[in-house]
Amino acid sequence: MKKVLFGFLILGWISISHAQLEHEVTGYVWPTDPLVLEKLDEWQDLKFGLLMHWGHYSQWGIVESWSICPEDYGWTQRHKGSNPKDYFTYKLEYENLRLSFNPVGFEPERWAEAAKQAGMKYVVFTTKHHDGFSMWDTKYTDYRITHPDVPFHVNPQADVTRAIFDAFRDKGMWAGAYFSKPDWNSPYYWDPYFPPLDRNVNYDPELYPEKWEKFVQFTHNQILELMRDYGKVDILWLDGGWVSKKTPEQIAAAYEARGQNYPSGFIKNRIVNQDIRMDELAARAREYQPGLIVVDRAVQGPNQNYLTPENRVPDEMLPYPWESCIIAGGGWSWVPNPNFMTPREAIHMLVDIVAKGGNLLYNIAPGPDGKWPEGAYTLLAAMGEWIDVNGEAIYGTRAIAPYKAGNICFSRKKDEKTVYAIYLAGDDEHTLPSEFEVEGITPAPGARISMLGARGNLSWRKTDNGFRVSVPARIRNNPPSKEAWAFRISEIVE
Repeated sequence: MKKVLFGFLILGWISISHAQLEHEVTGYVWPTDPLVLEKLDEWQDLKFGLLMHWGHYSQWGIVESWSICPEDYGWTQRHKGSNPKDYFTYKLEYENLRLSFNPVGFEPERWAEAAKQAGMKYVVFTTKHHDGFSMWDTKYTDYRITHPDVPFHVNPQADVTRAIFDAFRDKGMWAGAYFSKPDWNSPYYWDPYFPPLDRNVNYDPELYPEKWEKFVQFTHNQILELMRDYGKVDILWLDGGWVSKKTPEQIAAAYEARGQNYPSGFIKNRIVNQDIRMDELAARAREYQPGLIVVDRAVQGPNQNYLTPENRVPDEMLPYPWESCIIAGGGWSWVPNPNFMTPREAIHMLVDIVAKGGNLLYNIAPGPDGKWPEGAYTLLAAMGEWIDVNGEAIYGTRAIAPYKAGNICFSRKKDEKTVYAIYLAGDDEHTLPSEFEVEGITPAPGARISMLGARGNLSWRKTDNGFRVSVPARIRNNPPSKEAWAFRISEIVE
């Protein structure tokens, strides 16, 4: 297998918006560990996973940790607390949200059952966001959900990471740990002696190497604790790509690309070397979790085992493992009265992603009471009804050119000749036409075409650009699913 695919251009050091282009790079480095390669292939079969952002910040219904970051963007604005115009008062009140965090409605078993019924195959849970509040019983910080200062610590399921991993694994799903590399609560990342300037460490690690080493050890200890003590973990999903190793030449080039001299007084979004020795950390993590998929987001190299375009679907097929992380409704974290996607929007998006060779990681945010909004259950139930009929065209498939033609997407069963054409219904379309054309592929002579969920084979004929399928009235009058329809083609002309 190729070790390096295409050239690379690191975009991760320049913060553009909350969509954060640092989560995307233009290159990919294939891992060399056979167990990781095998695991990645299995992961590409799964196609559909759940992401959950949750922490004490949900009590304010804000954009996760970002309001305590002193960067001036619309999504970092402070609107809560007694005096949001005073940063230090706000940050103290934000951190004190732990004193009232008591999500007694916490119901991981119901979440896992809903995810399973929807067809999800893995979960990625935010064990720690950038604020440093740890959602597990870590022994390396007092800023955690199980600390005696947190009302929820008396709950039998206070170690919510353990409870979530157990509940989802009991349903046959993979467990993934989201972990923020930056930690804005750690005195070894945001040193109390210095005011924070932006999302980065607030001192130069190369000027204070002993202090930085304490942060490196803290980060390793927390991650290895999760890898060692929390059962089978399949994915380590690392956020905060600005925490990465950078050479002096890379730092200078990045400033030059922004039209800034380095250094020259106050510089917003400083670029400094934040090496946490990821190669060492990944190797140590895999001692506990052999084959572990590591996703060091936006850090081009061997520890970014798959890429993660954020809240968007790429326009084209991507020739490496990738996953779109998408908000199902509201925001990444809980907001009051979230509006969720319609089933049609969600199903079409899943099909589009699968046709381009990717996975969908669908974000649903629990509320401050520990419950999902009921709209999330309604949406997932509708997706599950569709998956029950059409999942064969989703799971265990790979991309096949031309990937998509008009309103029809394609997928191919891995290691088989079977190809699927998935017809995406139009805005006002609730059943199939009596006949439609598929362009871009041609069935082999004598190939059988059938519709998933319906009996019998369908008649078809070759055209100049593909083929036409006839759909009998018995199927049109009682379609086996809504929103989209999948057709199995036994073999195509290569």
